[in-house]
Amino acid sequence: MTRGSTLPAHRLPHLTGRLPIPAQTRTPPATLVETFNTAPAEEALDDLLACLHSLCWARRVADHRPYPTVDALLAASDEAAYDLTAADLTEALAAESLPTLPEGTYEAAHTALAAAHAAYEARFGHVFVLCLDGVSPNDTLDFVLESIRSRLTNDPEDERVVAAEELRRLARGRLLSRLRGAGNCATNHNEAAPGT
Repeated sequence: MTRGSTLPAHRLPHLTGRLPIPAQTRTPPATLVETFNTAPAEEALDDLLACLHSLCWARRVADHRPYPTVDALLAASDEAAYDLTAADLTEALAAESLPTLPEGTYEAAHTALAAAHAAYEARFGHVFVLCLDGVSPNDTLDFVLESIRSRLTNDPEDERVVAAEELRRLARGRLLSRLRGAGNCATNHNEAAPGT
């Protein structure tokens, strides 16, 4: 059984002097990494220094632009952080401040943290740094105090390695936050730059 057309054929009359409606195209927003790749050098450097205050680290990450994906940029950030010298770490640590406690934390907690930090700084000569990514606000105080007390038992060389790793994690998290802020809060880490 042959099935015929259910709708009558319609033909448009030839419309002289009229143009067809162009296809609707949407220009996609700039990708996270494209925004970073195309930023002026000084702006990119300033953004990076806000993530980790090491000129060596920031220059190395900025100088290797363009990055094909966010993951490639984060990997370069990690690699540059692993290669920081003692002087670079000192520079970065000098710009850090204590982890912020959640709003509403009682006064005794601030006193306990200040005392623990004073002991830490006296022992190691730099501010205590700790990445709080993934720690719930309800657990922040306990996590910070437990971490600082635990790390006070490290010898200075071991603690420098731990502090460097915390700086690397902080830089990574801050960089990702800045990229998301510039890229409409997208969350796809594997987003490729145009043309790749």
